[in-house]
Amino acid sequence: MSEHPFDKGPAVSGLLQDLVLDSDDVEEFLTKLVTIAGHSLSHEDDEVLCGVTLLRARTKTTVASNSPEAQKMDEVQYEFNDGPCLRAARLGVAHYVSDFDAEERFHEYSRAIAGHGIKSALGVPIRLEGDATAALNFYSPLVDAFSPEAVEAAEGFAAEVSASLRLAVRIAKLTESSADMRAAMESRTTIDLAVGVIMGQNRCSQDAAMAILKTASSTRNVKLREVAASVLQSLGQGPASTHFE
Repeated sequence: MSEHPFDKGPAVSGLLQDLVLDSDDVEEFLTKLVTIAGHSLSHEDDEVLCGVTLLRARTKTTVASNSPEAQKMDEVQYEFNDGPCLRAARLGVAHYVSDFDAEERFHEYSRAIAGHGIKSALGVPIRLEGDATAALNFYSPLVDAFSPEAVEAAEGFAAEVSASLRLAVRIAKLTESSADMRAAMESRTTIDLAVGVIMGQNRCSQDAAMAILKTASSTRNVKLREVAASVLQSLGQGPASTHFE
């Protein structure tokens, strides 16, 4: 097996941090992750399939995969509600099957997955915050595809993935919060400008102008910001902007 990022110890953390910073969202981060992970355990005679399974209270979802075939292999596990990857996610320990033709732990699932040409599989847990759990899933058409060293390295990689995934999720939440805040500021600016226009047109107080806007919003059954925007557009003002970019 060729050298791969799993072998580089501390360098893995830097690699994953770069993936987080270079990705636009969590989905892109995970897609890049499984591409690297699958390639890392592959060699000339074996193209390893890789996916990430996310478990919540009542759902099982593949949130990223390095190919449609990897996605399908995950779905075979979901059909039987069992397999090394699901057990890894549920129990928090790695599960390795070296030969599905000789495997006795998974019964019908083993025969089904072998029917798809998969002979060995490795599920490695990814620890998350809250009630959700996850696993990094590897599939190979070869018997004994993953050596003890590869399994150990994959476990270490998954531990680093856990920290990086939590970071990616937090960044995503901050980005969403920032966008929501900016939208709220823009909405507030539009309303305030419209109130000023109404005050000038009707020579009324701020409270009275706001009441006029709210009445129009209720009567037309449209949002207050949309009514305010229409007031500004009627004056040729166009959409309002803020200075919080």
